[in-house]
Amino acid sequence: MIYDFIVVGSGSGGGSLSYYLNKSGAKVLLIEAGKFYRKDTFPKTEAETSAHLYWGGGIEFGKDGKMGFLRTRMVGGSSIVYQCLMDRFDDIAFNDWRAESGVEWFNNQEMDKHYTQVENDMVLHTFQREEMRRNGILFADACDKLGYKWGFLRRGQSNCGAEKGNDCVGCLGGCFRDSKQSSLVAFIQKAEKEGLEIVAETEIHKVEPNSNTCKIHGLQNGKQVSFEGKKVILAGGAFGTTRMMTMSGFKSKLPALGKNFASHPQFMWLGFQNEPVDAHKGMFQSVASKDPSFRAQGFKLENVFASPISIGMLMNVTGAKHQEYMKKYRYMQCIEVAVRDENIGEIQCDNKGKLTIVKPLSDQDKTRRDKGLQAIENIMMTAGANEIYKSNFYFGLHLMGGCVMGTDASKSVVNPEFQVHGEKTLYIADSSIYPNAPGINPGLTIKSLGHRLATQLLK
Repeated sequence: MIYDFIVVGSGSGGGSLSYYLNKSGAKVLLIEAGKFYRKDTFPKTEAETSAHLYWGGGIEFGKDGKMGFLRTRMVGGSSIVYQCLMDRFDDIAFNDWRAESGVEWFNNQEMDKHYTQVENDMVLHTFQREEMRRNGILFADACDKLGYKWGFLRRGQSNCGAEKGNDCVGCLGGCFRDSKQSSLVAFIQKAEKEGLEIVAETEIHKVEPNSNTCKIHGLQNGKQVSFEGKKVILAGGAFGTTRMMTMSGFKSKLPALGKNFASHPQFMWLGFQNEPVDAHKGMFQSVASKDPSFRAQGFKLENVFASPISIGMLMNVTGAKHQEYMKKYRYMQCIEVAVRDENIGEIQCDNKGKLTIVKPLSDQDKTRRDKGLQAIENIMMTAGANEIYKSNFYFGLHLMGGCVMGTDASKSVVNPEFQVHGEKTLYIADSSIYPNAPGINPGLTIKSLGHRLATQLLK
């Protein structure tokens, strides 16, 4: 069978793209390397979540061993475990993208119709004061005293049931209620009911485009499989798409392949309060910094938290001292700084598909980190913390670049029409095409770029 469209990867980009293509009546195949979990089959414990939902069993480290990367492996991709924060990009982000890439439609005027369509196809909720838990209240009140501007987050969610005692910390391993508007819930399961064909546990290794169709090859349960489509769109994320492209021999044709990798390095600090914070209860992530000076300095702050194993991993102590800290889990205030980093990283891949990630922090990244951490310390001290645990561990959640979009084939991998340079039947639609780090949660824009490409292909 020759499909009209084959989408490889089911995260934010692949999920929305396959939904909009399938809605037109086209014959669409969605392929995912990971398993197909539903709300009632997600792993039930934090340890199982790490082992089953992530590549590398939880964390993949860069070449220098300093930075950990979180990359998921299941239908729905990273949208399953992220908090589904839905932010449009501002003019700062798009202006920088346009300057870097030469792509003129990178602006809010052109993207508005795509943002609007995706927003209309999801259930979005902006938090209110009465929904805040103490972690958020400590953050917001201290920001007010310090003169830092903050705002409520907008999240994709429907009927979370927090008022009934449900805790959103469980969403870090997949939502058991289909409340969080992940790619799985908002797009894939809807398209499945309308005829979208989904093939899970199938890892694609080779892509062979020609003038009329594109063939792809991979492994499914240890057996070689192949598929053919009139158009193939890669949406495996920065690591996955770069890996497929490199293993298919495109590095010699496209020198920018694997370059310009960025990841919004994130640093979490813990402030110990005298009274329980219970940051793991209810809507545990409801506010973030909205300070123009922070944006100009290249960082943002969020009141975040995590499950016990993840919190324990932040601490570079062992034995009795570690136990002492973990006994104070209910008393922990937590704030994260996310750095808008320089896109100087590189995703390298050998002929067997093994990835090596080179991602040093530049001097600019370190300056932005330090300014953000100073703001965290100011907030925690103002909030009354009796001790601050300053974790040295940092990680990348938003993996971007490696197949960047641009007008110059010597400096980019795809053209402004999402086509791989020099190919008529091969496209890319995920965060790997990002020209640089926006400093804003990338999820909504990935979905909206998927809608833009779907609109273009269906014409």
